[in-house]
Amino acid sequence: QVQLVESGGGLVQAGGSLTLSCGASGGTFSRYDLGWFRQAPGKEREFVIAMRWNGQTYYGDSVKGRFTISRENAKNTVYLLMNSLKPEDTAVYYCAAALLRGTQHSADYAYWGQGTQVTVSS
Repeated sequence: QVQLVESGGGLVQAGGSLTLSCGASGGTFSRYDLGWFRQAPGKEREFVIAMRWNGQTYYGDSVKGRFTISRENAKNTVYLLMNSLKPEDTAVYYCAAALLRGTQHSADYAYWGQGTQVTVSS
């Protein structure tokens, strides 16, 4: 069983930056494909970014050039670095882990964190 815990959310002004962290416990972290998704009020969950175990990275169209994913296997942690934030980035952000192939599709991911709120003010 894999447990994921996000942290680092908060309130930031438009144009600012924020880094989210997601710590994992259980299993072999270095073998997981890891993803970040978000969900704004009244909207469906949206893919943000993902990194496979081998470093292959997928980007959501709305975050290309602004968001970066990184992982530190020694610390069982994945990070989401968010730059040039916009009000439309406001959402609850979730990290997720896939034991098989994790891509842009939420159905790939078996394990989810509880989410952390990010609010971007204009």
